Amino acid sequence: MTDDFGLAVGARAPNVAEELVAPGGGVETVALDDLLADGPVLLCFYTADFSPDCIEQWCAFRDFDWFASGDAVQVVGASKSSSRLHRRFIDRLDLTFPIFSDPDLAIADAFDVVYRVLGLAKRSRRSCFLLDADRTVRYRWLSQHWLDPTRDVPPVGEIHEAIRDRVDTEEPDSFGFGS
Repeated sequence: MTDDFGLAVGARAPNVAEELVAPGGGVETVALDDLLADGPVLLCFYTADFSPDCIEQWCAFRDFDWFASGDAVQVVGASKSSSRLHRRFIDRLDLTFPIFSDPDLAIADAFDVVYRVLGLAKRSRRSCFLLDADRTVRYRWLSQHWLDPTRDVPPVGEIHEAIRDRVDTEEPDSFGFGS
């Protein structure tokens, strides 16, 4: 599998907007620029709420305290699941991350991560993009699974290290154990 898909590091992402489901249950249309006003965003595409691989992915981000704190970078999900399903997914897994509802895969298409399963059903390829305030891609991780690019789960530790190399973090990591 080649990596001739996905926005490249250094590319500028479009200012896409879709419904965003907040951990508290609120839903509103939000543009990427609005999220970036609070600092860098790690935008993570996944297939659908409640699939085993997606549960594993979001629990890994939730359990990795550095991401859950949201201090250095805001983690935001995107999948074609509905806003209603996202609310249930966030509540069931006790997530602290907002999730875009991308039913037509417009956001996934803007990031060039749409593919067809067995040439039929469209999905977003599991992938993560670190965006700075100017919407410039500073880091990306793209699934390279040989059979189904939704099957890989992002390597949270590797992504954490890559972000630390690219984002100015002022305080040392404590991972919930104090300073």
